[in-house]
Amino acid sequence: MRNNEDITYRGNRRLSGSWGRLYWNNELVFEISKYEAKVTANRETVNVGNDEDSKIVSLKGEGSFTIKQVFTRGLDSMLAAWVAGEDVRGNLVTALDDPDAVGGQDERVSFGNVWFNELMVAIAEKGKVVEKEFPFGFTPSDVQYLSTIA
Repeated sequence: MRNNEDITYRGNRRLSGSWGRLYWNNELVFEISKYEAKVTANRETVNVGNDEDSKIVSLKGEGSFTIKQVFTRGLDSMLAAWVAGEDVRGNLVTALDDPDAVGGQDERVSFGNVWFNELMVAIAEKGKVVEKEFPFGFTPSDVQYLSTIA
């Protein structure tokens, strides 16, 4: 007889990105096909006796998301703001609501103080759906897990 833990770790419990959603300033970006975000520890070398160790001196937040384009989605206004010298900031929220998640739980992460590093103004490839990638940065201290899968 298998114990309950074996059932929890069955293949259907692996989360599928098909259930991922992304919100920009509380607006669902339904065209999303991929998103990712990470925090990197910037370290300096510290010598302790003959050992080389390290010390975290800052954190860097960066990520990107890719859409299958349906709308211009404010690119014109963001580009106009950049040209005018404005550094537009906003909020991203990611949500992963796979119905097979253990206990029906979900994972939601809020990223505050988000800025974009580049804007894909135009792109097309014959015979392909138009995809645009949006690299972004954020301050790690403005990241908050709204819900987690325990």
